[in-house]
Amino acid sequence: MELDLAAIHERLAAELDDRPCLIWRDRTWSWREVTERSRRLANLLVDHGVTRRTSLDACAGWESPHDHVGLYLHNGNAYLEAQLGAAKAGAAAFNVNYRYVADELAYLFVDSDAAAIVYHGCFAATLADVLPRLRRRPLLLRVDDGSGDELLPGARDYEEALEASSPAPPPVTTSGDDLYVLYTGGTTGNPKGVLWRQADFLVAALGVRRKDGTEYESLDELVEPALRRNLATLPAPPLMHGAAMWNALSTWISGGTIVIQDRVDRMDPADILDSCERHQVSSLLIVGDAFARPLIDEQRRRPRDLAGLRFVLTGGAILSPSLRAELLELVPQIRIVDVLGSSESGRQAVASTVAGDEIGPTRFAPSATAAVLDDSLTRRLHPGDGEIGWLAQGGRIPRGYLGDEAKTAATFPVIDGERWSVPGDRAALRPDGSVELHGRESVTINTGGEKVFAEEVEQVLKHHPGVYDVLVVGRPSPTWGQEVIAVVAPTPGHEVALEDLRAVGAEHLARYKLPKAIVIVDRISRSPSGKPDYAWAREQAIAASDRA
Repeated sequence: MELDLAAIHERLAAELDDRPCLIWRDRTWSWREVTERSRRLANLLVDHGVTRRTSLDACAGWESPHDHVGLYLHNGNAYLEAQLGAAKAGAAAFNVNYRYVADELAYLFVDSDAAAIVYHGCFAATLADVLPRLRRRPLLLRVDDGSGDELLPGARDYEEALEASSPAPPPVTTSGDDLYVLYTGGTTGNPKGVLWRQADFLVAALGVRRKDGTEYESLDELVEPALRRNLATLPAPPLMHGAAMWNALSTWISGGTIVIQDRVDRMDPADILDSCERHQVSSLLIVGDAFARPLIDEQRRRPRDLAGLRFVLTGGAILSPSLRAELLELVPQIRIVDVLGSSESGRQAVASTVAGDEIGPTRFAPSATAAVLDDSLTRRLHPGDGEIGWLAQGGRIPRGYLGDEAKTAATFPVIDGERWSVPGDRAALRPDGSVELHGRESVTINTGGEKVFAEEVEQVLKHHPGVYDVLVVGRPSPTWGQEVIAVVAPTPGHEVALEDLRAVGAEHLARYKLPKAIVIVDRISRSPSGKPDYAWAREQAIAASDRA
């Protein structure tokens, strides 16, 4: 049987009714209330012609049958309502990185051909700059966040629009062929929309399976155990990132309650821990060391009662051994789960650690559909081969990248008649069958859970008249996991200061993409063909740090 998000939530809501579905700040929404509000949004979208346009069968792998709804929002009830409501309308919501500047947003909204945008008021000024650049005028729904903004021309207040819309079931039949769309810039340069059939996404990314790994045969079979669970999950990262949204949706599919911390405009460790204590959160999602370090420091400073916490999950970045040990010392009853995967592959492998385990380098247990392919992408590697290859995923994988046939073919190759997802992670299979991750072959930098594509930053920094040549690399950071470093060869007779370089970059890039340090060299090392030597650049960045 093919499942879809809207049908699952509707079916669970019919059973769970007044049980808490979503908690944020001083408000709790029941399953019935979330269902009604998402239906109202769905009917509003349909009334404005935002829905499904054709069947999936009529689309190539890089095409979408849906109108697309941008979620330009901080975490909150509106984000989750809109994700669900768009699906009920036969449309497809997509994530918007709220750190993007106007140039980046314009690219995203044009690439997605956004038919509607749900936005928080604090982003109104940037959105106003972007709207004249779009091919179409999207439906605008502004969520009031107290920022005192004026409604943009033609925009409607989110709450008023919902109140005026019908709470009846929308006139759209949903199915497993409806798409889940996730924009990622990690391995593709400019952001690309990954297109998942919801039926595939539920199994491969959210792990909607029986305990023995087989798939459910009916909706009733999925719902019945969910009614017995009592799960409260806090996804601490922004919902605009796949890991957080997947964690939230998994919670709902398990019949659980999603908890959102009070402070959503930045990472506030005290607020996250207070929310865990106040709502007796049982599962907390973080992003590697960048989240774990401040949370550990805050818990040591002022211990909270975390007796209800059972799981700490990390997605998007791996926890270092030392911080895993500290977490288990502070909260000994938890199980730490490192999830290995990507927007293009779903969940590929997990590593689980509990108190008493030997803590060393992370070793992942692969899923049944994960594999490591050889360098030439012609054969599967076997445990103990000793060869470093490409981590790949078979079975249920995305259809492709929205609007990009070439990148779809490159990331989802067909090998011996089987289609694979090969996002770019390098890995080996140890003799015991566990996956040893070696990291991305590409030059993507992961800083605090955000992915930064080095070549994009380089092109922008070259706008500075004093930059003759530049490479951008990641350098290890105790705070961010990696920090962005610019290795610069100046134009003769010019000086390049970090703040001037950042000022140039800030005109085109989100702040997290800007270099945190600059390393001046006489020349950039490149091959005779002009290809950059990133290994050399990283050595320069690390050596400069050691000298500091």
